[in-house]
Amino acid sequence: MIEIKVPARICFYGDHQDYLGLPVIAGTIDRYINLKAIPNSDRNYLLRLLDLKKESSISLDDDLKHIQADDYFRSVMSVLKGQGFEFEQGYDVEISGNIPVNAGLSSSSALVVAWIRFLVATQGKSEEISDYQIGRWAYEAEVLFFNQPGGLMDQYTIAQKGLIYIDTQSGESTRLSANLGKLLVAESGVPKKTLEVLKNARVYAQNAVDVVKNANPEFELKHATLDDYEKYIDLVPEELQGYWYSTIYNYHITLKAKKELLNPNPNIQALGELMNQHQIILQNEIKNTPLKMVEMMKAARNAGAIGTKIIGSGGGGCMVAMVTDDVEDQVKRTFLDKGAKAVYTVELTS
Repeated sequence: MIEIKVPARICFYGDHQDYLGLPVIAGTIDRYINLKAIPNSDRNYLLRLLDLKKESSISLDDDLKHIQADDYFRSVMSVLKGQGFEFEQGYDVEISGNIPVNAGLSSSSALVVAWIRFLVATQGKSEEISDYQIGRWAYEAEVLFFNQPGGLMDQYTIAQKGLIYIDTQSGESTRLSANLGKLLVAESGVPKKTLEVLKNARVYAQNAVDVVKNANPEFELKHATLDDYEKYIDLVPEELQGYWYSTIYNYHITLKAKKELLNPNPNIQALGELMNQHQIILQNEIKNTPLKMVEMMKAARNAGAIGTKIIGSGGGGCMVAMVTDDVEDQVKRTFLDKGAKAVYTVELTS
């Protein structure tokens, strides 16, 4: 039997930055996709998605030339076949988990990473393949294969685990102090609009940056300062100015958070304030936070949460709150009173 356990992820700082080549800070939490596989005598993978009560199969003789949108099982196989993998042994595979679907905790990327780890295990290569490479293949299979608008944060974070700062240009990661206080995840019950939000935010932000680069070809986003916002704002069309602001200011919030999280005992209050600043930009400039969720998070802060933000691309889904022990229960009740469908404590994994 092969057993695989892969965590969910939360982006704490740098949302809507990875597709611009800017860094992010994200971490994995103790919510998981679980995969169990037993060899069978057929030349296929029999897939049982227990939570969804769905079943399907993939023939090992599938030429993988006609893969439907979002069929990550086959896209992964195609990517790995391109790397010289050969699939000869069939398996009965059961997949389950406690990561809410389409809610911002990256259940799809966790599934992709789990599937890759399983296929790597079938080749006897689990000890040979680095976590970085697993993340890279997951990014290729989930985003590049289908030409989706997302970045690489989800796949790289889930594959490498822990709290990390990711240089999204190189893919290199820096491990950070995993001390963010106590964390709550609240499921808003508002459906996400992932691809729509991502596509709009990416296009508008890139257009704003392109305007600046056209005026100053030597401008490099990774070297941008807060002064550059004012320096170039008059060049940016009014409808793109919020995205220009979010690009520059979220970048520097992420850099400040990294500096704090490199300390052995980071200042939780400072990190909470940076999280709140990040959320204000997300809701006011990128406009990815429904009013219902804005009101939930405001109430949570009034109940004592140090910091709150929407998780993932936005448009709905989950929120995270940084809290202290003395207000944990009060913040949980507040989220529920304001309409959250579930609230639970999570811990960062390593």
